[in-house]
Amino acid sequence: MDATPAPTLTIDVVSDVVCPWCFVGKRRLEKALELVPDIAVDIRWRPYQLAPDLPAEGEPRKAYMLKKFGDPERIRQIHERLTGIGADEGIAFDFDAIEVAPNTLNAHRMILWARAGGAQGAVVEALFKGFFVEGRNLSDPAVLAEIGADAGLDPALLAELFASDADIERTERDIASAQKIGITGVPFFIVGGRYGIAGAEDPQTIAGAIRQAAAEQAQPAAAS
Repeated sequence: MDATPAPTLTIDVVSDVVCPWCFVGKRRLEKALELVPDIAVDIRWRPYQLAPDLPAEGEPRKAYMLKKFGDPERIRQIHERLTGIGADEGIAFDFDAIEVAPNTLNAHRMILWARAGGAQGAVVEALFKGFFVEGRNLSDPAVLAEIGADAGLDPALLAELFASDADIERTERDIASAQKIGITGVPFFIVGGRYGIAGAEDPQTIAGAIRQAAAEQAQPAAAS
């Protein structure tokens, strides 16, 4: 009699698409998954907003960064460090290309819609690349629809959805839920509903949590 296959392990990734460390975290998660090829996983991207008070149209990024960090030299150092870290992960950060600090609510709505068709990972990747590598304006629904289309979504349907209130309350509720369980920074990985990993940890750490959660999840199945 064949052994019962191990159940799929869920990994929830709480992130914001304007968070450079979340882009780095995505790359490190991908490397971690290569270390555990025998474990089936389901990656679910969950919303978080680092700057929920930004207007819907966003604001000039230079002004936003100065308001947030105060010192242009500090901003330069942050960007320089992240550029080096990104290069190690295969990310060509181009912070100078980013003109608008966007409100990401619509981007998170699109990520939610992408899940039904299995395109969440592709959409998240396209949003990260669009913002951090190409400097695209994620506050513009037309730009979001183009990015979504590049990742396999229907641009006409996206335009219709963006013009509506579809899933705004749900997305805001999901963001509030993350805050309610104590998440104050991203990325944050919830592995198998058992282990929380705060920050863009190294692939070995993430892989270790995946192995441990998968082993614990398999125990009830083995017992039955």
